[in-house]
Amino acid sequence: MEIAVLALGCFWGPEKKFSQIDGITKTEVGYCGGNNSTTNYREVCSGSTGHAEVVKIEYDPNKIEYKNILEIFFDIHDPTTLNSQGPDFGTQYRSEIFYDNNEQKKIAQEVLEKVNSQLNGKVVTKISKINNYCKAEEYHQNYLDKN
Repeated sequence: MEIAVLALGCFWGPEKKFSQIDGITKTEVGYCGGNNSTTNYREVCSGSTGHAEVVKIEYDPNKIEYKNILEIFFDIHDPTTLNSQGPDFGTQYRSEIFYDNNEQKKIAQEVLEKVNSQLNGKVVTKISKINNYCKAEEYHQNYLDKN
């Protein structure tokens, strides 16, 4: 199994969407890209930690390719809005691909360039190494299925 860590606004909807895709074996919501190795929802929402809300995806590369996951990522959110998605505003709602290794980085750059070309250079999605990932509180996990 491999992982993908993606920031695309509030993590509840994307977690549900990714959990329904064949080849994705597990999803988890959390925070990534911030200054501290641990954080919580209240701190992240304050905007002081630098973390983004993310979906951590575990997938079987024999059933779904990383490239396909990134294509879905770009299809299910607006990569042209800076630090916001829909009604949600703040740096924690940014569009960002967190890569696990150099191969993922290369694929992310290729997919982003293609999408950016299609969207006339308006994509604001960042590409960064996974940094200070921490799992979100239990009440956020599978939130839409629970509520």
